[in-house]
Amino acid sequence: MWWMQLIKQMEFLGVRSVPVLLLTGGFTGMVLALQSFQALERFGGQILVGAIASLGQARELGPILTAFLVAGRVGSAMAAELASMQISEQIDALRAMAVSPFKFLVVPRLIAGVTMLPIVTVIANFIGTLGSYLVAVIFLHVNAGIYWNQVFLFVGPQDLLNGLLKSVFFGLILTGAACWAGLEERVGAEGIGRAATAAVVRGYVLILIADYFLTDLLF
Repeated sequence: MWWMQLIKQMEFLGVRSVPVLLLTGGFTGMVLALQSFQALERFGGQILVGAIASLGQARELGPILTAFLVAGRVGSAMAAELASMQISEQIDALRAMAVSPFKFLVVPRLIAGVTMLPIVTVIANFIGTLGSYLVAVIFLHVNAGIYWNQVFLFVGPQDLLNGLLKSVFFGLILTGAACWAGLEERVGAEGIGRAATAAVVRGYVLILIADYFLTDLLF
């Protein structure tokens, strides 16, 4: 029965997050290209815009912005749903039926976070790289061949894999924070709102802390 919960959570966390990630990922890449170009132009290094934008997208902005968006959209909803179940005593009913709330409610959400966040991060990275390429070539007049040459020269498989490894940890953190906030003891309808807020705040803070240590460890 828990695997049906898993499929539901994977669809909610992954598939439904794609539209907003396409929009934000594309514009993030565009902004990254503009900022990189303006900084590099000061010392004549404009041809490196592809390398800088792609490295930033793969190592940092792709994983962490995707995690933030999913934490805000999915984490708050997860916490609100669990808090509602807690307040309405549905979780007590599960225990009465000898069903483990952790196995039935928490584990599917954790697995969905660990598996789906890297997938949507790949999508965000692709769209972000495409957005930075279009801005660099069309508006900043960077040669397309030079752009991709710098990308493939400076961005290696290890950069991409380490960025995705970050996403695995971020997925675990944001879903864990949502479950933690949702399953805390609360009373009344106000508890649902507090649970949603706590899930987002805790998720953001823990993701930033983890990002520092993972960056230090992986790069």
